[in-house]
Amino acid sequence: MHADSFVREYLLLGLSFDRLEEGFVDAYTGDPELRRQIQNAPAPEPRILARRAAELRGELASTDLPRQRAEFIDVHLRALECSGRKFAGDDIGFVDEVSAYFDVDIELGDQDEYQQAHQKMDEVLSGPGSLVERLAAHRSSDVVPADRLQDCVDAFSSALRDRVRAEYTLPETEQVNYEVVGDKPWSGFNYYLGNYTSTVAINSDLEQQMSHLPHLIAHEAYPGHHTEHCRKEAGLVSAGQLEQTLFLVNTPQCLMAEGLADLALNSIVGPGWGLWAQEIYADLGLRFDGVKAERLSQASGQLLGVRQDAALLLHDQHRSQDDVAAYLEKWSLASPKRARQSLKFLSSPLWRAYISTYVEGYRLLGSWLDQGTTVSERSALFGRLLDEPLIPSALR
Repeated sequence: MHADSFVREYLLLGLSFDRLEEGFVDAYTGDPELRRQIQNAPAPEPRILARRAAELRGELASTDLPRQRAEFIDVHLRALECSGRKFAGDDIGFVDEVSAYFDVDIELGDQDEYQQAHQKMDEVLSGPGSLVERLAAHRSSDVVPADRLQDCVDAFSSALRDRVRAEYTLPETEQVNYEVVGDKPWSGFNYYLGNYTSTVAINSDLEQQMSHLPHLIAHEAYPGHHTEHCRKEAGLVSAGQLEQTLFLVNTPQCLMAEGLADLALNSIVGPGWGLWAQEIYADLGLRFDGVKAERLSQASGQLLGVRQDAALLLHDQHRSQDDVAAYLEKWSLASPKRARQSLKFLSSPLWRAYISTYVEGYRLLGSWLDQGTTVSERSALFGRLLDEPLIPSALR
C-alpha cells in the first residue's frame, strides 16, 4: 500500500475510536472530510477496530514509509489494538495494558525512596507539628488568590512565551487562550485547535498553588503541549507526515508529550526557577519564597511514583478505593480531598492508565535529556523532543 493511503487508513481508524469514547481523540488538525466520514458512518464495533489495527500492523512492512515513521505508526497501532480489545470487554492485565498503550513496562516504586523524600521535605518545612500538618499549612499559604489567578496566568504565560521564542522558533500567529472550568479530573488541560492555537483550561475545583502555577503554564503552553503541537504542525505536518495531525489518548504520543511537558519549566528556565518566579510574583504584589519552593519541589519529586503505585494497587492488585486513598495520603502526603481527586482520575475508564505517562515519561525523557552536559546540549535535545516523532523505545 502506498504511504499516503496507509496513513489515511490509520487516521480513519484513530478517528473511529472517538465514536466509542468521546475525548479519545485529543486533537485532530487534518482533513475535516475524514472526520465527517467517520461521524456519518454507523457506530463502529470495538472488536472490528481492534482487528483492523492488527491488520494494518501486518501491512506496514509492505508500505514505502521511512523507518522512523513506520516505527511511530506501528506502536500506535499496537496501542489502538489494545484499546479496541478493552472496549470490547477483553480482560487485559493492567501492566500489559500500560505496556501496549505507552511502550513502557511498570512496577511498584521504592518506599525507601519515598521515606527519603519525606525526610528532605521535613528539613525544608522544619518546625512544630507533623510533616503532614506543616505541609498542609504551607499549601494553604501558597494558594494563588482567586481574584489574582488570571493576572498570574497571564504574567507567567508572557514570560515563558518570551523565553521560548528566544530559544525555539514559533509561528508568528500562534496563541494560547486560557479559561477556568470545573468538575474535571485534572488540574489543567490543553486543547490544541490547529493553526497554532490552543485553549488551556484550568480546573477551579483545585486551589492553584503559587509554586505549581509556573509548572502548569510551562506544561500546558510554553514550552510544553502548545509549543510541541505548533512545532510539529509547522515541521512534520507541513512536510507531509499527516499521521501527526492526530493525537490519541492512551498511545505512546501521550507518554512522550507528558514527559516533555513535565520537564518544560526546568528545560526553559532551569535551576533557579524559584527565584525567577519570585520576581514575577513580586511584580504582581504577591509574596513567594522561590528558594523554599524549589527545594520542596526537588524533594517531593522523589514521590513521583506514588500515583502510579496507586494505579497498580487499584487495578492490578484490586485493592479497595479506601486502601488506595490511604496509600496516597501516607506516601504522597496528600490531603483526603486531593487523594480522592486523584482516585477520580485513576478510576476513569478512559484515563485509568494515563498516570504512567507522567511517571514513566518524566523518568525516560529526563534521563535522555541528562545526556546533555551543557545548557546548549540540553536545549538541543529538548528541541528534538519538540520536533521529531520519537517514541519511548527509540529513546531507550
